[in-house]
Amino acid sequence: MAGRLLLALPILLFLLLVGQCHGGKIGVCYGRNADDLPAPDKVAQLIQQQSIKYVRIYDTNIDVIKAFANTGVELMVGVPNSDLLAFAQYQSNVDTWLKNSILPYYPTTIITYITVGAEVTESPTNVSALVVPAMRNVHTALKKAGLHKKITISSTHSLGILSRSFPPSAGAFNSSYAYILKPMLEFLVENQAPFMVDLYPYYAYQNSPSNVSLNYALFSPQSQDVIDPNTGLVYTNMFDAQVDSIFFALMALNFKTLKIMITESGWPNKGAAKETGATPDNAQTYNTNLIRHVVNDSGTPAKPGEEIDVYIFSLFNENRKPGIESERNWGLFFPDKSSIYSLDWTGRGNVDVMTGANITSANDTWCIASTNASETDLQNALNWACGPGNVDCSAIQPSQPCYQPDTLVSHASYALNSYYQQNGANVVACDFGGAGIRTTKDPSYDTCVYLAAGSEQLRSRSSSMRQMLGHFAPHAGPCDGCSYAVIYGNAPASPFRCEMKGELQIA
Repeated sequence: MAGRLLLALPILLFLLLVGQCHGGKIGVCYGRNADDLPAPDKVAQLIQQQSIKYVRIYDTNIDVIKAFANTGVELMVGVPNSDLLAFAQYQSNVDTWLKNSILPYYPTTIITYITVGAEVTESPTNVSALVVPAMRNVHTALKKAGLHKKITISSTHSLGILSRSFPPSAGAFNSSYAYILKPMLEFLVENQAPFMVDLYPYYAYQNSPSNVSLNYALFSPQSQDVIDPNTGLVYTNMFDAQVDSIFFALMALNFKTLKIMITESGWPNKGAAKETGATPDNAQTYNTNLIRHVVNDSGTPAKPGEEIDVYIFSLFNENRKPGIESERNWGLFFPDKSSIYSLDWTGRGNVDVMTGANITSANDTWCIASTNASETDLQNALNWACGPGNVDCSAIQPSQPCYQPDTLVSHASYALNSYYQQNGANVVACDFGGAGIRTTKDPSYDTCVYLAAGSEQLRSRSSSMRQMLGHFAPHAGPCDGCSYAVIYGNAPASPFRCEMKGELQIA
């Protein structure tokens, strides 16, 4: 019976994945509030090199629009809040803007969205009442040019437009914005446009770390589930909870068919002393997990499998932005175009944190301790590998080749890699609850040699592992993770979760 079940698992998973091959879209926000950024044509080259297909800008700067000509990149352009009065007052102002800023460059530069106003309810000047009239005038101008079916109009919002966001099922819009929301939502439905919102789990964590754990904000598999008491829906991350709070708020107003688009989300790579969560490691973890979540069509608990398009904020650090330190440090790249940290934009592979390479094969890969892991997690992983994991840890004992440096990270890296190699160098065997991460750079040093695929050391040790490995087989689970289950025998349960969609090993 167990054998038949195991053989059926990959077939079942394949059928589940066939209908989910498209995935949501991942874009990037190209803000320019800085005085040290590269020229727009260099930025366009960088974006093409990264295979990024969708870019949001916040105005209609001609140099930027021209830079993306013939690139195949789809632009979301914006009408700044400062222009809303002119756009709302006179149709002729919008007609002239379209004639000068859009039409000469379209479709050589692909423009798919126009955002009219940005987070207007957060604006220090009261421009909220101008948004819908401006949107209508932009639509009229596009219709005159025959582009109203090709370029979509919307406006972006912050989560502050809600009066309640927790639990998600209680999500409700602030009643003081009712005068703009009803006509705007009607406009969006009429023109099949998405409701655009900027979501930042970072701020939920930073503002209330006692109520929102870092793991929950970062999509970590180690986070504690949050159950919505009204619906029984289980939330494993803050992003999904925020998206669903918008969905339930829309549903309460009878606009449940509106598509939600996330026009900004990200994590700062640096912050002030009190902003302890603002680090490159956390930024990489959040954005990597966000990309994977979107590309895999994970959807949300309220709308499972729903495609969600997301724009990551932001391409560069912006040194002229006011506010606390983190405000200037949301970038993926430094002004010289070097990466602050690496991302796998496909969402289907692993990123090597040491070399920045996308890991696509088990050959020539090693497993090391993650810099995101706590000392407790590393110690637990080390104890497990050297105990139930049956790893030979003699090399990290005193006077042995890998004892120095005598640090937890170094010892854990050696033990985790040994287990990883002895288990076929499979991504599952390097997870350890998030404590391990794969790399293509050989971590061996001096006389300390790490096991590697195909090595004589590994072959001699693998034979002793085969019997134990026979006790394990994965069970089918959610696409974003599976755990080892004991199918037969009394082998110890491992602390792993898989993060590669559809990757199963049959015992």
